[in-house]
Amino acid sequence: MNLVIPPLFFYVVGAMLVIFGAWRTAWMGVRRPNREVETDTTEAAAAVAAKARRRHLIFGIVWVALGLFLILSTAGVLRSRLPS
Repeated sequence: MNLVIPPLFFYVVGAMLVIFGAWRTAWMGVRRPNREVETDTTEAAAAVAAKARRRHLIFGIVWVALGLFLILSTAGVLRSRLPS
């Protein structure tokens, strides 16, 4: 028994990865003055916030890359050059 998944499913999942990865990178991975805590913060709290921003930035880029790979491989742009 073969399970056939329509390509539209992979396009939708890839597009969602690209959209939400770009959102995560642009919104949560960038420092914004209006989101900073107004009270006096310690250096440890600032380091934790910087680490969280860096994590959001890196994983946002990974999501975008995975989404683009999924879309391009489904479209047939990334075909294997090996003989079958």
